[in-house]
Amino acid sequence: MRAFVVHEYKGRLSEEDVPEPVVGETDVLVRVVAAGLNQLDEKIREGAFKRILPYKLPLILGHDVAGTVVRVGARVRGFTPGEEVYGRPRDGRIGTFAERVAVDESDLARRPASLGSVAAASLPLVALTAWQALVERGNVQAGQKVLIHAGAGGVGTVAIQFAKHLGATVATTASGSNADFVRELGADTVIDYRTQDFEKELSGYDLVLDSLGGENLEKSLRVLRPGGKAIGISGPPDPLFAKTAGLNPVLRLAITVLSGKVRRQAKKLGVSYEFLFMHASGDQLRQITTLVESGVLRPVVGKTYPFDQTPQALESLAKGGARGKTVITLPAD
Repeated sequence: MRAFVVHEYKGRLSEEDVPEPVVGETDVLVRVVAAGLNQLDEKIREGAFKRILPYKLPLILGHDVAGTVVRVGARVRGFTPGEEVYGRPRDGRIGTFAERVAVDESDLARRPASLGSVAAASLPLVALTAWQALVERGNVQAGQKVLIHAGAGGVGTVAIQFAKHLGATVATTASGSNADFVRELGADTVIDYRTQDFEKELSGYDLVLDSLGGENLEKSLRVLRPGGKAIGISGPPDPLFAKTAGLNPVLRLAITVLSGKVRRQAKKLGVSYEFLFMHASGDQLRQITTLVESGVLRPVVGKTYPFDQTPQALESLAKGGARGKTVITLPAD
């Protein structure tokens, strides 16, 4: 089958013929119809996570898939050939920039009936990230104040909609040209990051979802109320992540040191910081499907590319500026 492979960190994707996926007893073989692109794909290609994600090169990237079930493993009971599905393969099992991918059935859900494959492929990673940040980690309640950075981006467009559904008052950062767009998604307050300093404009927030890291994260701590929480999806990783990921003692110590500055700053301010590296979950995707079908959540696809332009699509994603998600599409058989 055809797939796009990276042979070395910082190397370009190359289209190659590769062996068919091995289908285990609990796996579902999916013919890829569309695959979403994420900043995580680019960060893995650059080698940003090579110490904490145990991938061996060469590697097929791709974390989002929408497609058709081709066949199932002997112990699979939830899916049958011909069904339309979507999902985010778990870490260690990625590879949706290909004609077919084998996914554990617990990482999949049936595609929302109201969505086509392109829209469905845009959702899994970003929707799961938003869900896990706002529901699992943030426990966002009605009446709380939530700041979501980069509101026009992949995670931001979904997180704004989730936060409003949960009853929160939502602020977001975006360019002036995207201000009306993010308001339509549900943002109550929009900070133009090019002309305004969100730290000077906002205060007393219960939760911040930060996708930028660095100075932006440090400033985010200062807009929280005492007891508030900042959740970072760009880093730095924290000791809880290192423990949960089962990293060796040397890496756990390194991560403790790496995140030490921001954790100390948070403690001094009476707030907390957590790093979120989202996990695959078919169960959560089914709950997300319910929100899609009820009209609570609508996917935002900014750009699409044909499969043979996957390298160009990833390059475009790295440059930033696109609304919502970028998706690659494969021709029908």
